[in-house]
Amino acid sequence: MINMPTPALPVSIQTMVIEQQGSTIYYPQVEGLQNADVQQSINQMIVQLMQLLVQQQYHQQGTDNFTEMIGTFEIKTNERNVLSLSLTNYAYAYQHAHGLTLIKSLTFDTEIGRSYTLQDLFKSGSDYVDVLSTFVQKQINERDIPILNNFSTISPDQDFYIADKSLVLYFQLYEITPYYIGLPMFPISVFDLQDIIVEDGPLGRMAMNN
Repeated sequence: MINMPTPALPVSIQTMVIEQQGSTIYYPQVEGLQNADVQQSINQMIVQLMQLLVQQQYHQQGTDNFTEMIGTFEIKTNERNVLSLSLTNYAYAYQHAHGLTLIKSLTFDTEIGRSYTLQDLFKSGSDYVDVLSTFVQKQINERDIPILNNFSTISPDQDFYIADKSLVLYFQLYEITPYYIGLPMFPISVFDLQDIIVEDGPLGRMAMNN
């Protein structure tokens, strides 16, 4: 009998919730991984990011007097031992003109528990910042997105997540666009980046046809 390799199945996600007066925060936790240390590490990083978003609301809005705070999450990729997710926190402070939404993301290798930065996705010396900035500028022009100041380049550690076969770069409110635009997202196909991505990294796995 031939032993077939174990397929890289999606990981199980449990929704957790923290409810306090005026505040409801939902966040994910990974379940059922074979390696308990990896599972604990991934879950700790998720909790730490969720808590960081709350602290950023206090810092950016200059108050802890919120009439409402809602935390949510989205699973963007959960396949091929790649888990990419985003955490969102919306808070409305008393007497402010409008609420503030913050978003941050994490991308993991669920086999080894590694968390990836944007730089980790690309080959050393690939000049990925310039390459990605060119794609962002092209979309700004094609989609006629209003910019607060002239866009020049992304950050080397630009916020991102992976959604199926796309790398999605995004910016925070007010970072490059007016508030009414929301959170500007820029999806870039992995096939347009094949020359510079790490082949056995998260983007390389997404680019595989099998």
